[in-house]
Amino acid sequence: MTTPPPQGNPFAQGQNPYAQGQPQAPYPPQGGQPQQPGFPQQGAPYAPVPPEQPRRKLSFKTIKNVVIVIAVLTAVIGGYIASRDDADQAAVGDCLKTASSSSDRMEVVDCTSSEAEVKVLKKIDGNFSELTAETECRKVEKATGFYAETGDGAEFLLCLGDI
Repeated sequence: MTTPPPQGNPFAQGQNPYAQGQPQAPYPPQGGQPQQPGFPQQGAPYAPVPPEQPRRKLSFKTIKNVVIVIAVLTAVIGGYIASRDDADQAAVGDCLKTASSSSDRMEVVDCTSSEAEVKVLKKIDGNFSELTAETECRKVEKATGFYAETGDGAEFLLCLGDI
């Protein structure tokens, strides 16, 4: 009978007859630092990269809305400034001039100005026809004319006299 060749002790400590070599970690440690289980290595190729925040761009709609708001504000402010010298802002003692040669509108001017034509002697709120305005202003001493504004906005009568 023949004996099998010596293979060593298969039950000896540290030897495994079925092992195929040394077990390896899924990724080798980098930079000489040991890898901790459950935590990825810093700089590992599979580490998630945070997404870049998208840059906020001004849309055409936003720009258009800003331009509209600026245009409306400009019109309102310009209208306010232009109306500060209208006849509806006149008070007793103010002087007026005709707004333009083709207009029957009056504007407030400085009484020392060469443009001043008439002086406000009395201001009465309400709606007046030509006849009622003339009748009302005849009651005012030194009145030589009148200016009545009716329609949209404030309705009033100005009794006017010479400067």
